[in-house]
Amino acid sequence: MASNPILIPILGDQLTRTLASLRGRTKNDSVILMMEVWDEATYVKHHKQKIALIFSAMRHFAAELEEAGWQVDYVKLTDSDNSGSFTGEVARAIERHDPRAVHVVEASEWRVQQAIEEWPGKFACEVEILPDDRFLCSHAEFEEWAEGRKHLTMEHFYREMRRKTGLLMLDDGKPKGGEWNLDKQNREPPKGDMDAPARPKFEPDEITREMLSLVKDKFSDHFGDLEPFEWPVTSAEAEQAADAFFAERIENFGPYQDAMVFGSDDLYHSMLSTSINCGLLDPIALCERAEQAYEDGRAPLNSVEGFIRQIIGWREYIRGFYWHFMPGLEEANDLEATRALPEFFWTGETDMRCLSDCIRSTKENAHAHHIQRLMVLGNFCLLAGIDPRAVQDWYLAVYADAYQWVELPNVSSMILYADGGALATKPYAASGNYINKMSDYCKECSYSVSKKTGDGACPFNPLYWHFMDRHRDRLSSSHRIGRIYATWDRMGDEKKQEYLSSAESFLETLEPARDGWARD
Repeated sequence: MASNPILIPILGDQLTRTLASLRGRTKNDSVILMMEVWDEATYVKHHKQKIALIFSAMRHFAAELEEAGWQVDYVKLTDSDNSGSFTGEVARAIERHDPRAVHVVEASEWRVQQAIEEWPGKFACEVEILPDDRFLCSHAEFEEWAEGRKHLTMEHFYREMRRKTGLLMLDDGKPKGGEWNLDKQNREPPKGDMDAPARPKFEPDEITREMLSLVKDKFSDHFGDLEPFEWPVTSAEAEQAADAFFAERIENFGPYQDAMVFGSDDLYHSMLSTSINCGLLDPIALCERAEQAYEDGRAPLNSVEGFIRQIIGWREYIRGFYWHFMPGLEEANDLEATRALPEFFWTGETDMRCLSDCIRSTKENAHAHHIQRLMVLGNFCLLAGIDPRAVQDWYLAVYADAYQWVELPNVSSMILYADGGALATKPYAASGNYINKMSDYCKECSYSVSKKTGDGACPFNPLYWHFMDRHRDRLSSSHRIGRIYATWDRMGDEKKQEYLSSAESFLETLEPARDGWARD
């Protein structure tokens, strides 16, 4: 090893062999620094499986780098001198290795990036912060796209990304199939037994078993079941999971991506977001595989377009939106929601069958699919007026694929409309009818979805009108909501009062979550 090497810190969501900080470096002039730090495990009390997944993936990635000939300085969580923070560990590594420079790829999360940007003033050696070019759209490119726009409409952004990549595009610049967005074809309710092929599940190896033991010992008070632990923790396992999705589930991914079935947690979803977000899978390569499945006649266009849109449309857009509006997005609360998060979000103990099942899946798997997150769990938080910071903490803590850059805009802006409409053109508010249409939850629920008010009525029904009534001044000017208020106005005063009274009676039954679930 040459003296004064380049020190290359790699964070837990940067587990990519082609990372910008590794390109152009040689194995005999570089030291890779990887750090398990308490700050990252506990700034919210992450789901046990999430901690085990990220730290196990880090250890496997470090082992792969060492096997390839790289020098890796790996700091374990339990190392006696572990400072508990990225900045502290980089400082200690600089003392150990006396590097001539630190090369680090920009962080995905605002708070971590703020710490990194202080490094040049803290450390004696040069610090170079590199852009994360694993994303299709740079920060500068998003800002250029957003400049001067009254509304940052995802659909417009998505079309730009289609043109940039050429995915599902014809030579004349038009989209394959003649339409850009086939979402209207992807809203089928569940049919029959929905017997989707099971996703691959991976047996923990020695490294993962060691991490499971550590999490059990150090994070016993965190939310969620630790075992069975079945997530991919290496790029090879993640590729196996991708192979299975493209071979067995992508055909029906599109039509049933919004469907919900009691006790069925995966259905036709890819279950690849954990691997994408920590760097084990290349998102653009996945999009290219999806397009090839369409070209080969193995998947319909609506499924493939829906998959690609989630990645180069929504995922890239959400990242740009996050950085465009930070740091104020954390504090946004345009609807002035202040209610405490209910205790049942941690226990799952509620007679509302839809909520109970979504929370069960979250507790058991550190996962629930996007419609469960948006239209069941999120819809309830919106209608009940739950404090956005409490909801943000919950989503960030409980899902294995949740990093703040992707969680915060989805929760604050998409789910809670806390930004006043910068992202969504209207709140995603719905009564029990939507859940009944898109799931089988209502069939055996203690509440009746057909009953609108009073004892035994589905709480979503009165909560919906309670929400619409209390936010009329803010929402009635929207052209997408006007007709809803026309329906409300046609109701008699007695019927309106029944809705409002039923909602208030239900809200009074909500037990606030005990302190310490999400943050100490």
